[in-house]
Amino acid sequence: MAGGQSEREDKVSLEITEEILQSMEVGMAFRDYNGRISSMDFHRTSSYLVTASDDESIRLYDVANATCLKTINSKKYGVDLVSFTSHPTTVIYSSKNGWDGMLSEQHFMRVWFTCNHELFFFLIGSESLRLLSLHDNKYLRYFKGHHDRVVSLSLCSRKECFISGSLDRTVMLWDQRAEKCQGLLRVQGRPATAYDDQGLVFAIAFGGYIRMFDTRKYEKGPFEIFSAGGDMSDANVVKFSNDGRLMLLTTMDGHIHVIDSFRGTLLSTYNVKPVSSNSTLEASFSPEGMFVISGSGDGSVYAWSVRSGKEVASWMSTETEPPVIKWAPGNLMFVTGSSELSFWIPDLSKLAAYVGRK
Repeated sequence: MAGGQSEREDKVSLEITEEILQSMEVGMAFRDYNGRISSMDFHRTSSYLVTASDDESIRLYDVANATCLKTINSKKYGVDLVSFTSHPTTVIYSSKNGWDGMLSEQHFMRVWFTCNHELFFFLIGSESLRLLSLHDNKYLRYFKGHHDRVVSLSLCSRKECFISGSLDRTVMLWDQRAEKCQGLLRVQGRPATAYDDQGLVFAIAFGGYIRMFDTRKYEKGPFEIFSAGGDMSDANVVKFSNDGRLMLLTTMDGHIHVIDSFRGTLLSTYNVKPVSSNSTLEASFSPEGMFVISGSGDGSVYAWSVRSGKEVASWMSTETEPPVIKWAPGNLMFVTGSSELSFWIPDLSKLAAYVGRK
């Protein structure tokens, strides 16, 4: 990361307080979606944000100027999860319509597919991941192998590789420069996946546990297995904090677990309304890792202090499903996506009133 970006994140990390969180409100909203936002991602070093929506659109925003730069429709394949590559106008996204429209259900065929010298079969019409240039709306590469919905997608920030998890109970490791997967891991449940910031470790969560893998020798199996405190409900999202010291895991039963990523110690658990099997409970660390913000099954948003484990802020909603939620890198801002895209920033008038009371 460039020095300027690092300095900016350090500066922001010193400024985030409970009072700032409590003052945050929607400063800008885009309400022109015709479906729920299913995924979004910030580019690490630019001011760009990308969203994916059930209206089968991918939208690119310039956050600094609060403008939508481009809308690209993926009517044929649909779009579910989306993530930036290292390039600010290139993304990888998963299809949502299923089977890529290749064959009807009556004509599925079993064929053999080689992945890292291991043979397994999948149904033609497999779920694809696509490398898309937003600049000219061109597909640069297709990544085929999963044969059910992809529910987790994590890109490595230091290398051109990524990991995907599917309801077909496989986790695949990919190189952006190759169409065939570079590795395959079988799991016994719905997988949630994540790389750490250094790209040295990745995590796979399912069945009440988080399994930690060394990227250089993942085929030997996990080097650590951490318990999620007895929570056996389906894993939704697993993430590392920016400094890699903490992890969070969300589950379908409405639990957000914060875990020490070195010791495996369960530090705290926050509870929100459970989510349906078609929804995903997403949470996000603040840039310095001192706070966690999360959606809820009733559409609300909550914030907790990692240090105290206490709820420090909440925002009620008229929505009925959990919003996707991301904290903007190096900014006093987080973004939620539901039927609209909302940018949350501190209300300076509330902060001024707080300073006056002090």
